[in-house]
Amino acid sequence: MDHYLEVFVKVVEKGNFSKAAEDLHMTQPAVSQYIKVMEESVGARLLERSNKFVRLNKAGEIVFHHAKEILALYSNMQYLIDDLTNKASGPIAIGASYTFGEYILPHIIARLQAKYPLITPTIQIHNTKEIIDLVQTHQLDIGIVEGHINEKVPNVEIVSEDKMVIVASPQLPLLKEGRRGKIAELGEETWILREKGSGTREAAEHLFDSLDFTPKKVMEFGSTQVIKESVEAGLGISLLSQWAIKKELMYGYLDIVDVEGLPFKRNFSILTHSPYQTKALQQFIEALREYLGG
Repeated sequence: MDHYLEVFVKVVEKGNFSKAAEDLHMTQPAVSQYIKVMEESVGARLLERSNKFVRLNKAGEIVFHHAKEILALYSNMQYLIDDLTNKASGPIAIGASYTFGEYILPHIIARLQAKYPLITPTIQIHNTKEIIDLVQTHQLDIGIVEGHINEKVPNVEIVSEDKMVIVASPQLPLLKEGRRGKIAELGEETWILREKGSGTREAAEHLFDSLDFTPKKVMEFGSTQVIKESVEAGLGISLLSQWAIKKELMYGYLDIVDVEGLPFKRNFSILTHSPYQTKALQQFIEALREYLGG
């Protein structure tokens, strides 16, 4: 049945029987027959067809969602069996929230590849909520996220602490005064924050709550890099991880605002969908711990 699921998923992803057949090295009639048998086996029509497109109906959406999970589980089972006799190799599907994925993960992958060139990682970068969802639906082998994770999420481990600071253009008056201020003094500044669902946004909101502070003006951007460029240009200030601003601090493009109650501390955590891990995944986690600990 796993091959029927593969054909079904491919047809949905390509939105076309002929393109799916080409990718699967099958004839179009053979693909159509697979879909017919699939629909008969579940007792419902799964696809709406026309000359131009193939589209999921409600029943198809349910089957497609679970088909991807089943195929991911089957693939992971096979890798675990192969691992019993082989050295660390093969694919790892890694997901990370933006701060970790953009500023820390590339260095870990470089170390991993130097030591284990047969491991082939693929990377997805999303906000924290999306990464958790992808791991729980078996579309990722591991996720690395920042901030608080619901206690009901299984297979979670804190691996490091992250320090977050308020950053500004070096021209900010409070920086020129060279003193430690209070966050209330920044109430008139424009705060440039990440979108809802982001671990960085969650950290900013926790900081504001803990210091009983509400910024008067907030701008939302979906990228840490854009936030840094905007702060450097004098558009506003932000709360960012120290990992994300190393280069900017080194070259003097940004500066840290010394505020009482800072730095704000949060955790980096890893989560997996299963306690069973391939050798490749084990070596990635080891490289991650070495980098963060070093």
